[in-house]
Amino acid sequence: GQCQFCEPTGLANPADIFHVNTVGPLIMTFDVSASKQALAFGDSEGCVHLWADSPEVTFNAYSRETDFALPCMVDSLPQLDWNQDLVPLSLIPVPLTSDALLSDWPAANSAPAPRRAPPVDPEILRTMKKVGFIGYAPNPRTKLRNQIPYRLKEMDNEFDNFSQVPESPIGREEEPHLYRVAKKYRKVVTIKYSKLGLEDFDFKHYNKTLFAGLEPHIPNAYCNCMIQVLYFLEPVRCLVQNHLCQKEFCLGCELGLLFHMLDLSRGDPCQGSNFLRAFRTIPEASALGLILADSDEATGKVNLGRLIQSWNRFILTQLHQETQEQEGPQAYRGAGSSSFGSSGDSVIGQLFSCEMENCSMCRCGKETVRVSSTLLFTLSYPDSTEKPAKDYEFAQILKRSICLEQSTQAWCENCEKYQPTVQTRNIRCLPDVLVINCEVNSSKEADFWKTQAEYSFQKAMMKRGGFDITKGKEISLGEWKDLGNPDTGHSYPSVEELKNIWIPHAIKMRLTKSKELDVSNWSETDELSPTDDPESIYIYDLMATVVHILDSRTGGSLVGHIKVGETYHQRKEVRPCRTPPSPHGAPHSLPHSRVSLPSVECLAELKNPIEANVLLAEASLARKQRKCHATFIPLMLSEMPQAGDLVGLDAEFVTLNEEEAELRSDGTKSTIKPSQMSVARITCVRGQGPNEGVPFIDDYISTQEQVVDYLTQYSGIKPGDLDAKISSKHLTTLKSTYLKLRFLIDVGVKFVGHGLQKDFRVINLMVPKDQVIDTVYLFHIPRKRMISLRFLAWYFLDLKIQGETHDSIEDARTALQLYRKYLELSPQGSEPEEFRKVLKGLYEKGRK
Repeated sequence: GQCQFCEPTGLANPADIFHVNTVGPLIMTFDVSASKQALAFGDSEGCVHLWADSPEVTFNAYSRETDFALPCMVDSLPQLDWNQDLVPLSLIPVPLTSDALLSDWPAANSAPAPRRAPPVDPEILRTMKKVGFIGYAPNPRTKLRNQIPYRLKEMDNEFDNFSQVPESPIGREEEPHLYRVAKKYRKVVTIKYSKLGLEDFDFKHYNKTLFAGLEPHIPNAYCNCMIQVLYFLEPVRCLVQNHLCQKEFCLGCELGLLFHMLDLSRGDPCQGSNFLRAFRTIPEASALGLILADSDEATGKVNLGRLIQSWNRFILTQLHQETQEQEGPQAYRGAGSSSFGSSGDSVIGQLFSCEMENCSMCRCGKETVRVSSTLLFTLSYPDSTEKPAKDYEFAQILKRSICLEQSTQAWCENCEKYQPTVQTRNIRCLPDVLVINCEVNSSKEADFWKTQAEYSFQKAMMKRGGFDITKGKEISLGEWKDLGNPDTGHSYPSVEELKNIWIPHAIKMRLTKSKELDVSNWSETDELSPTDDPESIYIYDLMATVVHILDSRTGGSLVGHIKVGETYHQRKEVRPCRTPPSPHGAPHSLPHSRVSLPSVECLAELKNPIEANVLLAEASLARKQRKCHATFIPLMLSEMPQAGDLVGLDAEFVTLNEEEAELRSDGTKSTIKPSQMSVARITCVRGQGPNEGVPFIDDYISTQEQVVDYLTQYSGIKPGDLDAKISSKHLTTLKSTYLKLRFLIDVGVKFVGHGLQKDFRVINLMVPKDQVIDTVYLFHIPRKRMISLRFLAWYFLDLKIQGETHDSIEDARTALQLYRKYLELSPQGSEPEEFRKVLKGLYEKGRK
């Protein structure tokens, strides 16, 4: 970055060194003028320094390269690139001759073979819509416009491969490039969004069980499978559902509220939007790179396997820290009466934490020992040069990873410098739940898993007498079929189970008196020896695996396999099933738990931490709210709702992200991604009593995320209403208002409103169907359009509502009055034909 000159002849003073002084910036480039009279230096700040041998310098400030005449090509033949298929041979001049050309084959020895048309892009076939006999599909942009490369040899191979693709049982929903993935791990269908988003998508058609799924279209929903794993770990589920604090963005609280929704769901899908909203506000999550942009998820540039392992470590640490503070002064009244956890440790720590002893030995003999704890372990694999292709048991790798020994450079206080140090790790106790990150982040680790699976498969076949009689050799992994040996009576498991037999369904771990760890695979037929002490032996059952299914086009997807506990089946009344780990990739997370968890007993009883005081008066977050007139009267203790009471409900929303849509060539619009809404106002009015129709909740929800559209015409929300600095409304947090609604649901009140399905969906609430009275369905004839609240109020109540904007108090009161009108028109015991005539008159009036 510097330049200096000195006199080469030695005539000048040796101390005379000429320095190009840039006053700080580095010299990046220099050039000499064509006149040889000037030097120009360019520095990193963008300045040019000019050096010359005289005050008047002659040079061209705007010089450019000389344009020379093109060389004459008349007397030379064109040079052809013979590697190009599309170069016309007619570029070479051929002399006129009457002789036959070498390429002019006789008709007996040749046949016309037209160039085969390339196959249509599978993405075009999958998205094509037919109008008459013409198909329309959006351009996938995979090829240049009006250009189709002809790769003859590759095309022949592609045609051969296409003939081998099995027919899809559901038409063109399955992409042809996914046929190598086993059916149970494929993405069965891509959700087609309508103008109603997901509201009219029939999830029950694809999920016949009572297990609730989590919707994947929300940003950062890649962690859905790990959320399900935590849900089915009974101690964790009980812990977070009993946890409640006043912290606005607490992942433990949001996870508990989400688990409550999964409890109430009977196979209906749930979404973790509130949990992911809180997750995006955690600074540590952003620092670890766990918050993904929409573009990253859409393009598939993210390594999901590495990402879910980082998320696994983060969520355990975060829950450990949050539950440690549960007994602190921030806890809600009623939440502090929980019997588990202490100020020094959390239940997460009691379940997952393992105390370790780390020893560092310098070559000078200095030994340093420190004690730490970890919530999970990471697998460490042997080097490729260390006994290649050796047969390892999973227990060996696990013990090697827990009791890790490695050499590294570390600071030695005795030597007072960095020295080669041997570091060893030993554990002092074993956790109740053992969590393992498998660290399969490259092809090297994936090949190791594949090799061990082959070894385990061969051993399993030899153990079961698996050999090919006709060929006289062992059956390989690819040749194995479901066989049975009538002579020996062996019944073979499925090929998937044999492929994954390297992952044991149970592990036996024991700490000896000298604190050495013994790890071995364990099966259901094994028994403890008489010398074993049951107190010192831990048997871990494999509870769940999370695997990464690779797909080069979309980046793949994460799939979880979970062994559901008996307590869950008792609650859900479903038949248990056991699913083996995925045969198409190494797991990225392996939670094991002890066969008998001591912590389950003290956590088995769920206590609802939400008490009635959440409905009492609370301060507003807005600074100017004290100067304005309150729009609601909070409930008194004597007015607390009871089971079966009516509550009028309405909610207003704002848009955080606009919907993404495309216009098809036939003129119809296709929704690629629905808009992301956020609740902005929630109103509840009394449904009975002397104050019927008087609101007791009218909360404006503060949001820290950017709002792209306030939808003022439909919501009545104006810019500034949700800003605590300038708002004059009763402003609260989403969590505060959510807890009020959860208390009303738990009490058993019946909500009356218009279009409540969308309201509860955006609020992220799961409400039992017998607690919802929706006027949009009360006044509806099947297979006909839904009627708006405004038209129903005008027709039945002679009210004109929603003039310029919507008001949630007015809408909630109107819904209550419509329900009263419905009870008048359709009393119990009356003929349904009479009410059907009323509905026909309603639709006829609307048609006119």
